Formats: sequence, structure tokens, C-alpha cells
Amino acid sequence: MTDGSNPNDADERVLARSRFREALIRPELGGIAGIILVFIFFLLTARDSGMFGPAGVMNWSIVSAQFAIIAVGACLLMIAGEFDLSVGSMIGFAGISIAILSVHLGWPMWMAIIATFIICVALGGVNGWLVIKTGLPSFIVTLAFLYILRGLTIFAAIATTRKTIIGGVREQAEGDWLASLFGGKVLTGVFQWMGDAGWIETFSRGTREGQPVVDGIPMLIVWAIALVIFGHFLLTRTKFGNWIFASGGDAQSARYTGVPVNRVKVLMFMFTAFCATVFATCQVMEFGSAGADRGLLKEFEAIISVVIGGALLTGGYGSVIGAALGALIFGVVQQGLFFAGVESSLFRVFLGVILLLAVILNTYIRRMITGEK
Repeated sequence: MTDGSNPNDADERVLARSRFREALIRPELGGIAGIILVFIFFLLTARDSGMFGPAGVMNWSIVSAQFAIIAVGACLLMIAGEFDLSVGSMIGFAGISIAILSVHLGWPMWMAIIATFIICVALGGVNGWLVIKTGLPSFIVTLAFLYILRGLTIFAAIATTRKTIIGGVREQAEGDWLASLFGGKVLTGVFQWMGDAGWIETFSRGTREGQPVVDGIPMLIVWAIALVIFGHFLLTRTKFGNWIFASGGDAQSARYTGVPVNRVKVLMFMFTAFCATVFATCQVMEFGSAGADRGLLKEFEAIISVVIGGALLTGGYGSVIGAALGALIFGVVQQGLFFAGVESSLFRVFLGVILLLAVILNTYIRRMITGEK
């Protein structure tokens, strides 16, 4: 005797719950929800301020790209189970290194850039090596490097030029083949054509009359997109990406299965330093100068972007796409507050609130994954 119910109905309900749970634990969920809410908020409060015009979009895209570049490196490192608090100091150090080598010592710009990348990536390797060899938490090791690099940066700038801000980089970089990959713009002809066609605004007076208000896509944005694509592909489509997850999830078990955990972690520290140097080089080329205090607090902004993007602080779980969405949220909010006429200091309040909410959500997700109560 039966109750007349179809056993397939129960299977469908279980399947539906399984799909819902699978969607709920996707790392990008928080970033997707956050970016939707942020865009809705500013569409309602700053729609008529020019925030969503060509110039406005370019403004918050540039800021988002800055966050995204360093967030990619921080994301992969956090998934591997480590932190790097020296990112901000590495940005200042790399910028001063380029300026001293090119402006003060007279090196060709391309040589100064390449040398700086080699030095900074090597320092990232030292960070990782110390974490592995000493067994100390990466939080402590990289916190020490935060102060060491910042102090060395200020000392080097004052010892060589007696200044903490070194100018003349733009003139030194003019016509340099490698500098254009960090400080130039792409698709300038396309934007000029759109301006001539009336699709985007153009300047109506002065020396720039007839030129579009947005005359190209800065290389900073190109680098951000390229690094996000590379990081996502590495993490989701390669064996090394599986090694990254395994190293952060359970390092000892990963070693038993043949994963070179130490090598993975050192390489992730080096990649984080590489991303910080990309950021610094783009910044130096944009401003035409380097400052010893550049990059302040960028390490925390990168980590917050990654956490908003769904990465667990305990490692072994996260998404580069989610980190990119977290960076986009930061860029939109930072510039959106300006367009909405809100006091800019509230951006720090937003950072604190969104970090707290993200950690609470990620803790809930971790318990769902592990079955903890």
C-alpha cells in the first residue's frame, strides 16, 4: 500500500536543494550581490551627476583596476593559505626604485623597469622562503617586511636625492618601448572616431576642442583585465590551480599526495610582488613621479577585495573573479561617494562594514562546506 506520492518528486526536491546549496557556496556570490546593490544605490542617488557618463565610468574603472591588480595576487596567495601585508610597502619601494634607477642614475627606462621587477619578485620570494623555513605565520613575516621595505624606501630616496618624492619620470620615459606598456593608452583611434560621430562627448573649447573626453583605455585597465583572466585561468583550468587550492585547504594532506606545497606558496608570494610592481609602474608612469609614501594601506584594501569576493581567511577557497568584483565594488563606491556629494571619509566606514559582513557570510559558507555547527 502506498501513499500515492511519486518517488521522483522527492528526488527533484533533493536535486533542487543541492543546486541551491551549490549556488549558495559559490565564492562569487557575495561579490555579485554586492555589485548589484552598489549599482542600484548609485543609479538612484548619483544618476544625474555624470557618474555613468563616459568620463565618470572611466574614473571608477581606473580606481577599480588599481584594486583589481593587487587583489589578483592577494587572492591566489590567500587561497594558498597565506597573507602578504607588505604589498603596500612593495608598491612604494618599486616606484622609488624605478625613479632612482632612471632619473638619478640615468638608466634607460626599460632597464630600470626590468631591474625593479627582478628585485621586487626576488623580495617576494624571500618573503615566501622565510615563511616556509621559519614556520612563522606569514602575517608576522610580511608585517616585518612592511616596515623594512617602507624604511628602506624612505632611506634610499633621501640618501640619493634628498627628497621623498622624485619627479622627472615622465620625461625619462618618453619614447621608451617598455614604459608605453604601463603608461600609454589603447584604442585611441576608436574613441576619436566615436567622438567625431557624436557617440561620446568631446571638448567644445580650448586646445583640446574636438577631442573626446575619454580618448582611450589606460594600460592600467588593460593590465587589470589581463591579470584577472590569467589568474582565473591558472586557478580553474590548470593542475597548478588545483595545487593552490590543496596547499591552502590542507597542506599536510596535499604533501602526502605529491603536491609541492612549499614551491606553490613561494611562487604565490612572488606573484603577489609581481602584481604590486605592475601597480607601482603604472602609477609612476601616470603621475610622472614616485613617492616613498605611495601604496599606504593598499595591502588591506587588496585583502578586503578578496574577502568580499568570497575567499576564506583560512585558505583553500576563493575566486579570482570574485576578487575582481570586490575591487569593482571598491572603485564604484569610492568614486560614487564623490559624485553623490557624500563626505569621502565615509569610504573608510564602508570598508569596515563591508569587511565585517563579508567575514560573517564567509564563516557561514565555511560551516556549510565543512558541516561545522
